Amino acid sequence: MSEAEPIPASAPEAAAVLNGTDSNGTEALNATAKFVATPEGTALAYGSLVLMALLPIFFGALRSVTCSKSKELGDNDYDSGFRNSSDMPETITSRDAARFPIIASCTLFGLYLFFKVFSQEYINLLLSVYFFGLGVLALSHTMSPLMSRIFPESFPNKQYQLLFTQGSGESKEEIVNYEFDTKNLVCLLISSVVGVWYLFKKHWIANNLFGLAFALNGVELLHLNNVSTGCILLGGLFVYDVFWVFGTNVMVTVAKSFEAPIKLVFPQDLLEKGLEASNFAMLGLGDIVIPGIFIALLLRFDVSLKKNSRTYFYSSFLAYIFGLGLTIFVMHTFKHAQPALLYLVPACVGFPVIVALFKGELTEMFRYEETSPEEEGAKDDSSEKKDQ
Repeated sequence: MSEAEPIPASAPEAAAVLNGTDSNGTEALNATAKFVATPEGTALAYGSLVLMALLPIFFGALRSVTCSKSKELGDNDYDSGFRNSSDMPETITSRDAARFPIIASCTLFGLYLFFKVFSQEYINLLLSVYFFGLGVLALSHTMSPLMSRIFPESFPNKQYQLLFTQGSGESKEEIVNYEFDTKNLVCLLISSVVGVWYLFKKHWIANNLFGLAFALNGVELLHLNNVSTGCILLGGLFVYDVFWVFGTNVMVTVAKSFEAPIKLVFPQDLLEKGLEASNFAMLGLGDIVIPGIFIALLLRFDVSLKKNSRTYFYSSFLAYIFGLGLTIFVMHTFKHAQPALLYLVPACVGFPVIVALFKGELTEMFRYEETSPEEEGAKDDSSEKKDQ
């Protein structure tokens, strides 16, 4: 039987695996309060975390391909609920990627100062309400394609539109234009039930439902415009994660204080206490979404090759499994929180590059480019002007 030491988490944005915490994610107060996990409980917790991490990456990547096609087909031809501009993919450019670690660092340090100055209880109450709203919308969006397949064709699916404008006549400007149907309302109702459950009970299952929805939506809707941008983003966050975990206590302090569904958790004492278990292993959503959007980009690159193969997607997906497994192994061996991106970034970038070198497609990989809807619109306008 191995003892599970209480280990601090690494970050809300890109947290490593956390082992041996109580229900609020805080460390045991003294040695007598330490929880000793059984090998079976530890294996179940780690295995469940790995599985939960893989699901949003795999299905989010698949949905990102359909989401990307929606830009070419138009909103009316897309059948997965993308009828509003807020649901369209957000393209990350190289400039965005270079700025992201700086913005994330400022946000992290800002939260650190907030928790030092203000009461942790009131801050987390505000965060709970904020993430309640985000979680309900994210879970509803995640469920929408599934519900469309479950409901029979005879279901009376009425269409609705929420329109809010400013001004009148030619100066009228749309502020909100949201289209939805009865199936969307059903998804919203179910998601609201989960949201209320999380808001009042903070149960780990409700937390995971929201966390999985956030992760899947992130992988689906955040698109890197090319492989170079992905390398810049992952490289920057690699340094960010290592610095804030090993260089300071800022990330540890924020992660221990931050109560929000920005992590996936699984109890190590599930076999002993059932659903009321309270000693969790956890994985931050940043360790899922950041590599996940790069893996999704490689899947779209596979599709662009039109070779009916998913070589780069599967190689990067297997690399992610290897990197995450290595993170857990090192964390469990040394009993200390690990910056997961330290292991995930080299694996997820290195494996596909080696495959591309072997296949002679490295240049083609780095030339692959995706454009944002705004850039496509600008290109269409310029082409129309040339034709005229």
